[in-house]
Amino acid sequence: MQNLKTHFHPEVTTLENKTVFTRLATRSIAIKEQNILLLYTERYEDYSLPGGGLDTDEDKIAGMMRELSEETGATDIQNIQPFGIYEEYRPWHKSGFDVQHMISYCYTCDIGEELGTPNLEHYETKNGMKAVWINIHDAIRHNKQTMASSDKKGMSIERETFLLELIANKIQ
Repeated sequence: MQNLKTHFHPEVTTLENKTVFTRLATRSIAIKEQNILLLYTERYEDYSLPGGGLDTDEDKIAGMMRELSEETGATDIQNIQPFGIYEEYRPWHKSGFDVQHMISYCYTCDIGEELGTPNLEHYETKNGMKAVWINIHDAIRHNKQTMASSDKKGMSIERETFLLELIANKIQ
């Protein structure tokens, strides 16, 4: 799969003498015309692709389908195709490591018309996360506004906005 970008968070200025934790994740891209299935998170005021960390030894496609279904209630997931990899280095604020190396494997897919009931984790519900179909250009504008003016923005918004812009360029 093609590497789309490698991003270093501003707090990660070097990997020299740092302990690095690698986390593998997946991101799902489900599009219907100009609309895309995203997660809106109230806490961070942003839109993001459904996805998350892979379990130990979990197959990437199986993990992508699991995360998409859990976070959005999507069913009948098919026509899965690789889109690319987004790699990032972020500060890690838990004991044992200084930096998190996140590798996100992104896939396009088709899903069934109706979304079922999501099975969100407690912290996702607490953060106000919900699945929405939204015009991709509106989501990009919203994220850019959040990046420019909100003190709530999370570390993932730059990744998500970069990916949304790439996707938008391919569907025009």
